[in-house]
Amino acid sequence: MDFQAFAFHPQVAAGVTAAGYTTPTPIQAQAIPVVMQGKDVMGLAQTGTGKTAAFVLPILHRLLEKNQRGGVRALIIAPTRELAEQIHNAIGELAIKTGLRSVTVYGGVGINPQIAKLKQGVEFVVACPGRLLDHIEQGTINLKQLEFLVLDEADQMFDMGFLPAIRRILKHLPQQRQTLLFSATMPVEIRHLAQEVLRNPVTVQVGSVNAAVTVSHALYPVEQHLKTGLLLNLLQHTDTESVLVFTRTKHRAKRLGEQLEKAGYKAASLQGNLSQNRRQAALDGFRDGTYQILVATDIAARGIDVSQISHVINYDIPDTTDAYIHRIGRTGRAARSGDAYTLVSSEDRETVRAIEKVLGAPLERRTQADFDYSIPAPRKDAEFARPPRPPQHRRKPSAAPAGKAARPGQGQARPSSAPSAGGPPKARRPQMHGRSGRSSGTPK
Repeated sequence: MDFQAFAFHPQVAAGVTAAGYTTPTPIQAQAIPVVMQGKDVMGLAQTGTGKTAAFVLPILHRLLEKNQRGGVRALIIAPTRELAEQIHNAIGELAIKTGLRSVTVYGGVGINPQIAKLKQGVEFVVACPGRLLDHIEQGTINLKQLEFLVLDEADQMFDMGFLPAIRRILKHLPQQRQTLLFSATMPVEIRHLAQEVLRNPVTVQVGSVNAAVTVSHALYPVEQHLKTGLLLNLLQHTDTESVLVFTRTKHRAKRLGEQLEKAGYKAASLQGNLSQNRRQAALDGFRDGTYQILVATDIAARGIDVSQISHVINYDIPDTTDAYIHRIGRTGRAARSGDAYTLVSSEDRETVRAIEKVLGAPLERRTQADFDYSIPAPRKDAEFARPPRPPQHRRKPSAAPAGKAARPGQGQARPSSAPSAGGPPKARRPQMHGRSGRSSGTPK
């Protein structure tokens, strides 16, 4: 099968040819005809399967068939700025011969340039939920002519807490529309959302929850405090191209990126605290080879589409098997081989078992011959901890015998405001929460 079989509008077909598309992926082969028929679709597909073109191409075809221009006709909602930009760029590439226009709408950047572009007239809006609600509430976007709604990476939007925002947005959209929902996994909450927004949908599923056969897996057991040292050892002894390293938190991503830079690697981190310009610079640098290593969290990594990633390294093992499959799906693409390394400690045993069950085989355990695994963990916050206070034994004051006055000082607490022999009373220091009573300055 090739793209000519879809009988696209000539201007869409010209964009497909210009983009160099020849053979559709499984998700494209199944979804495109259904969308062209005007039906709602629930698509289940992992990252890297080509689902963006699976909804962009048939929407372009239908818009041109109706020959209606101006006004927002298609709204695509994505969880992250990076994914929104990726979809926007795909629209620009595939719609190059159509004259149809697209704009991205997300936070972290000024709202006025977005308002100006919306006023100029666009057919596609690719938006993140929060900023889209800002535009709706300010009246700077008109969605009355909307014909197509796409919810992309719906499971990730749920993980990021966007479902209430999605439901608020839905109240402002026309009831008569075609809705497409795509998700890598299908938790209960997403099934409920699908039942709310889709009408007699056709379900399209490809790849299920399986890892790419072109990816080899390995576990590297190591204690938590030795992870960074082992990662540096692995990088030193491994032939790599582009390496994507996953951490559990944005603070660890930032710190690990800085440590890799200090070790002489061309590395950058991608995490939520960065401005949009710096996030985009990190992504562009990773794509063009300026950075060999990109350290990211799961949320920040949505939207990364770099075909040359040779290694995915899980500095922290993900919480779920679906997240593991999603992470490693960023290597081994386009029939290329890839490697997925995971650093695991003793508390990760249950997660490892679950991943092995999904993969249907035990994962290989490896060690580095020249790495010292016996280095003891440093004492936590030793340099910041206060010396323990000696126990203070307070004698319970005894009542004076009946008929006897208590001696001065007996059974009476010393007033806290009484001056000491050395001068006026000292101001009491405010107590801080924490084990040592002080802020250690060490990120958790």
